[in-house]
Amino acid sequence: MSVPTLAAPAQSAFGAVADSYARLAEVFPGLRVTELGPEERAPHGGGWVNAARLAQGGADLDAFVAWDNAQVLKDYGTQARPDVVASFGLHRYAWPATLLFTVPWFLHRRVPRFPVADVSFQRSLGRLAVRTESFACLPDDPAAVLPGAHVVPDEEALRAQVRAAVAEHLGPLLEGFGPRMRRRSRALWSLATDEVVEGLWYIAHLLGEEGRAMTELERLLPGATKPYVGTAGFRELTGPNGEKLPTRDRASCCMFYTLRPDDTCVTCPRTCDAERVARLSTDADPAASA
Repeated sequence: MSVPTLAAPAQSAFGAVADSYARLAEVFPGLRVTELGPEERAPHGGGWVNAARLAQGGADLDAFVAWDNAQVLKDYGTQARPDVVASFGLHRYAWPATLLFTVPWFLHRRVPRFPVADVSFQRSLGRLAVRTESFACLPDDPAAVLPGAHVVPDEEALRAQVRAAVAEHLGPLLEGFGPRMRRRSRALWSLATDEVVEGLWYIAHLLGEEGRAMTELERLLPGATKPYVGTAGFRELTGPNGEKLPTRDRASCCMFYTLRPDDTCVTCPRTCDAERVARLSTDADPAASA
């Protein structure tokens, strides 16, 4: 699996994306990101797991997906297939992890680099701990003079940094989860594409900037941006009173239909437009149904 790489950082960029993560916590208290200081150790024990350990596909990944298996049994009273459990586990990591990159880009036009070794996750508490060594930004950003800053010439170059940084982080995790999910490279990157789009789409809805996020995501993923699959996939439907209802078509399947065949998400390819209109017309939080 070919994944873009970024140049290794020389110095710490601690604090460069702190304001972005503080704003994220304000609108979405269920996820909090802590930046580790240069000498601070990553948290461990108590439910914390380092992303690099998940990518190795060993005992830490076993424990991680066992949590999903137990959750399915508790919530739905049925045993899910092992590949479905692994898919749920990857989603529950990748959805918040992609926000580490897309939220600073969306709010402050800064794109941090986080190799898997620099991210730890506590899923029960909704906590991420990261070590910010470098970030990309535009020439007019006051942070361009900070250690670890990588200045790029324009917005398109910055979008390329988003795609590369997310791919650099998720690539090893897709390798770790992939054999358990019984999906090949294209299907795995389809899932990654959906996590990038739907994560930021939802947070932007909470920020009151859903329209801008949709435009930005269409520019970020216009198609033919490997390893990602397809475009952002947004389109509009018309409601019963002529109102415009934003929706999108997922690039991948979340596999929830294997548990509840009649309870698909609103962006699922299995959900017809008539049902989407009915659900979106009565849904006060359409992005949350994605």
